[in-house]
Amino acid sequence: MIPRQMFGRSGHESSRLIFGAAALGSVTQAEADETLGFALDAGLNHFDVAASYGDAERRMKPWLGSHRREIFLATKTQKRTKAEALAELETSLKRLGTDHVDLWQMHVLVEDDEWEIAMGDDGALEAFIQAREDGKARFLGVTGHGWKAPATHLRSLNRFDFDSVLFPWNWPLSRNAAYSAAVKALIGECRRRDVAYQLIKAFLRRPWEGRTPTKATWYEPFEAPADIATVLGFAWGLEGSFVNSAGDIHIFRTIAEEASKFPPRPSDTLMAEFAAREGIQDLFA
Repeated sequence: MIPRQMFGRSGHESSRLIFGAAALGSVTQAEADETLGFALDAGLNHFDVAASYGDAERRMKPWLGSHRREIFLATKTQKRTKAEALAELETSLKRLGTDHVDLWQMHVLVEDDEWEIAMGDDGALEAFIQAREDGKARFLGVTGHGWKAPATHLRSLNRFDFDSVLFPWNWPLSRNAAYSAAVKALIGECRRRDVAYQLIKAFLRRPWEGRTPTKATWYEPFEAPADIATVLGFAWGLEGSFVNSAGDIHIFRTIAEEASKFPPRPSDTLMAEFAAREGIQDLFA
């Protein structure tokens, strides 16, 4: 069974592997239903989607009709003003067929100008607070991609007491001293406040770099079971972390199967050898 732990202060014991519903953005309804059913049977009970993930919210709706009470449901918005964010939340709720989400997240909030808008007067933060007061979002979070994410999340936590954060973490990022230090500072604050932290890009092998993608992910992922176990073990080695699955249904089964074995964290020596052998590259370089 996939390991579980409390998702921060939410009171919900979430699977440490979270289903990344970006994988459902361009699949058929039949494929979505099969994948979601497999995920639940495999032991996942935390599902993460976003308004910007193509048809993913729509694809989840039929399945949620029967399973909404069994899962912790998260979605996201990239709107930065109060009015726009509230409108998009209503759209998300309609697409998902539910009256509330368990976690609503400010998506990809890393740029200074967007942060000032979101956190200012009539900004998205006011929408988030209202949504929680209205019972449409039980918990509130913030997500980010790229080098700025950890430091910006720390800034966001200093502005408002969010319940969760989400940021990239993998071997190349861990080798960057500045990024690693920012992650350490962020996690220290998260632990102090009991804020959940989720990791993305754990299954990265390298950027596509002009090659025709063969998977729905926007980077080349690992696919072999042993490789997936290695990088998942490394990500979970960040104690207390949750890891979001890669955005492709065709490798999700392997990820879930390896997660059920709870792979240990490889040593830095083994990871360095693995990275050199497999040609792991930084996505944000």
